[in-house]
Amino acid sequence: MGGVSLDQRIVGFDLWHLKLPVTTRRDHGIGAVEGTCEVIVLRLTAEGGETGFGEASPWVVFTGSVEASWAALDRYLRPIVIGARVGDISGIMAKAARAVAHCTEAKAALETALLDLAGRIKGVPVWALLGGKCRDTIPLSVSLANPDWAQEQALLERITSDGVGIVKLKAGFTGHAFDVMRMEALARDYPDLDVRVDFNQGLEIEEAMPRVLDLARFGPSFIEQPVRAHQFAIMAKLRAACPVPLLADESVFGPEDASRAIAEGIADGFSIKIMKSGGLRRGQEVARMAAANGLSAYGGDMFEAGLAHLAGAHMIAATPEITLGCEFYQAQYYLKEDILEDPFPSAGGVVTVPNGPGLGIKPDLEKLERYRV
Repeated sequence: MGGVSLDQRIVGFDLWHLKLPVTTRRDHGIGAVEGTCEVIVLRLTAEGGETGFGEASPWVVFTGSVEASWAALDRYLRPIVIGARVGDISGIMAKAARAVAHCTEAKAALETALLDLAGRIKGVPVWALLGGKCRDTIPLSVSLANPDWAQEQALLERITSDGVGIVKLKAGFTGHAFDVMRMEALARDYPDLDVRVDFNQGLEIEEAMPRVLDLARFGPSFIEQPVRAHQFAIMAKLRAACPVPLLADESVFGPEDASRAIAEGIADGFSIKIMKSGGLRRGQEVARMAAANGLSAYGGDMFEAGLAHLAGAHMIAATPEITLGCEFYQAQYYLKEDILEDPFPSAGGVVTVPNGPGLGIKPDLEKLERYRV
C-alpha cells in the first residue's frame, strides 16, 4: 500500500561505511581517537519513495566495532526490515532485539531511520512521535580531551566566544598532575564555565578514591565514570564519599543496567546515549527510570556525525527527565566536515531542536559517497 500511509512497505535498505576526518587527537580514559572516526549510515526507502536515515556510531573500546554494526545491519536486521510496514516500529525493534545480541549502535541506527521515515511520511518531527516536545533548545557541552593543552586553549577561546557555557574535562588518560593543572586553569581563566569531569573508566581501583576526591575540591557539577563499567561496588563507594554528584556512563547501557545501578546505588545520575541504549525510546526509558528514583540525566554522545546528533536532540526534546543538557558538539567542533545537507543547528551555546518532518535535516548524499570506505 503506497501513498502517505504508514501501512506502506519498506522496500529499500542501503548502507554506507564512512571514515570521517577529525581535527585533533582526543584521549578518553580507555582509549583515543585520531585521524578519522568511523560511522555507518542507514537509508530506508518506502514504497512511495520517501526515505529515512539513521546513524550507527560505535567506538571499539566502548560499545563495539564498526564491522559488528555493519554485519548486524546488513546480515541480521535487513531481513526483518525489508517488506515490513513503516508504522510497525515497535514490532520491528522487538524482532531486532531477538535477531542479534548487543549491537546497540546498529539498533539505534535502525530505530532512528524508522522514526525519520515515519515522520517524513506523516509530515511531523521525530519528537512528535516520541511523546511531543518539552523544550525548544538544549544547553550544549563541549568536551576537552586533547592531550595538547595549547590546542585545547584555542578551542576554549573559540567555544566561549560562540556562547558555550558548559565544558567536560576528560581526565585519567595521563598523569594526575595534568588533570589538576587543567582544572586550575579552568577555574582561573574561565570562572563562569560549568565544568564537568569524566574519567571514562580510566582509573585503577587503588587510585580512584584519592584522584576523584582531589578533583572534587574544584567543585565540578559532576564527576563521571571513574572506574571500569563492571566495578559497581567501587562506584558505590566513590558515590558515598564524593562531595559532588557521581554519574554513570559505561556502567549503564540500557534499562537492564539502569535497574541494577539504581538498586546498588552506584551513581547520582546517568549519561543517556542512544548508541548505548539501542535506540531513542530505550534511552527515554533509562531517563525515566533515573528520574523516578531521584537521579539526574544528560544527553551524551559517541564519536558522532550530525545525523546521530539529530536523533539525540529529538530524544531529549521529548524527554523532560533529561535536564543536564547535551554533548552534541562533534559535528561543529571536531569533524573536519559534517555529513548533513545543512549545518547541525548549534549556535549560541545551545542546540535548537528541528521542527521539520522526521529528523528535520537529511544527509548530503555526495558527502556519503566521498567518505565511503
